[in-house]
This record gives sequence, structure tokens and C-alpha cells, in this order.
Amino acid sequence: MIDRGKFNLLGIRINAVDYEAAVEKILTAARARRPLAVSALAVHGLMTGALDPVHRWRLNEFDVLVPDGQPVRWALNWLHGTGLAERVCGPALMIKTCRRAAEEQAPIFLYGATQELLDELAGNLLERCPGLPIAGMRASRFRRLSSEERDETVAAIRASGAAITFVGLGCPRQEVWTYEFREALSMPCLAVGAAFNFHAGKLPMAPRFMSDRGLEWLFRLAQEPRRLWRRYLLLNPMYLAMVFMQLTGLGRFDPAQATPPTEELLYG
Repeated sequence: MIDRGKFNLLGIRINAVDYEAAVEKILTAARARRPLAVSALAVHGLMTGALDPVHRWRLNEFDVLVPDGQPVRWALNWLHGTGLAERVCGPALMIKTCRRAAEEQAPIFLYGATQELLDELAGNLLERCPGLPIAGMRASRFRRLSSEERDETVAAIRASGAAITFVGLGCPRQEVWTYEFREALSMPCLAVGAAFNFHAGKLPMAPRFMSDRGLEWLFRLAQEPRRLWRRYLLLNPMYLAMVFMQLTGLGRFDPAQATPPTEELLYG
């Protein structure tokens, strides 16, 4: 089990952990009914905070930010000598957490996407994680919620008996949701994004030889070029330039240079 703490990467504090340590943190909090905000950040997710001081604040308030994506793992190793041998991929983290939840009979809740996708996701999770207790699920409204809808959502998730909530609203909405809802829910909330689509069978995952070489972005770009071309073709070079600046001392990225949110966005 590897848990070396948090390290600054472009102003975002990323945990140098492996799967075992991340899952243990989640299940420990679930047993204690304690809030725990978790997200798996690849380059795009990290850059949403690096370029936005308000979102940087939110991300740095998370309890666990795992290095999803080889470029994030590589940067942690280059900058801080963390010696991480593998990334912590969001979809894999979701499955590993569900398997432990099945073993410990810790009920999960699925929040986000469409009802059709949630139904398929739940069925596939039960096949891969036999005995997994799914306490409930709720589709996204694909808009901002009223304060009354927020309270009703919190009440419904808590009343379900869930011990862990998985959030699939897309980045950065899912991180905003997790930041805003975790205290009220008082349980681990995992922002896992595309994991919902992958495990529901809606999107194929990149071949291992591509993901191991940091080319998962290229595979996903080929799958959804019109939606993702700006994300990858603009943000990836910017990320590399900023990592080079931090590595050489040409740029200073201070996590403390962040702005607290002045309002709740209440994405739902």
C-alpha cells in the first residue's frame, strides 16, 4: 500500500497513492459515515483547476485526488520523486471500490447520467461485483438545481442507506457537485466521470498498450473528435509547458493562490 501524501502539481495538491491505499481511505470513511471527497484527475481535470482559481480552491479542498492519467503520474515522479509505478485510473478505482463494498456490504448510490445508462451501469456492476448492494440511483437533471431540489436530493441519498456515492456528471461539474454535497451527505463521494459510460458499455476503454504510454487521450479523441478536440489539442500542450515551467523553476504554481467560491452552483 502506497500513500505518500499530497504534492503540488500546477497548484493542485495530488495524492501520491496506489489503488489499495485509495480504496482503503474510501471504505474507512464509509464505515465511519464520514464525508470524503474523492476525484480521479487526468490532465483535463487537473487543468480545470490550474486555470481557474475558484475551481482550484474546490479541488484543493478534496480529501483525495488520485493521479488518473499517465502524464499526471509522470509529473509527480519528475517533480517530487514519488516513485509511483502506476496511475490510479478512475474506472478501475470504481470497480475496485465496488468489489470491496460488495465484500463489506456497504451500499452504493449512483448519481448522474441518464436513467437508461444508470440501469445498464447497475446491471454491469452487479455482474462484475456479485453481491454489491446498490441502495439507489438518480439520473442527472442536466441543469442547475434549486435549493429545494438540493435538499431533496440529499434527503433521498441519505434515506437510501447508501454508504458511498459515485458521481458521473462530467468534469468539472462532478467535482463541483462533490465539493458542494459531501458534507451534507456525510459519506464518501467519488467523482468518476467517464467511468459511468465505460462500465455501462457506452464507450470502449483504450487498449492497455495505449494507456500505459499516456496515449489514452488519443484513443478517446478518435472516438469523440467533435466533442474532445479542444480539450486534448489545446490543453495537452499547455499542460506540458506548465509542467516544464514548474520543473525548471520558470513558473511558480502556489495552491494558496486560490479564490473561495462565493456561491453554490448546484449542478445536478
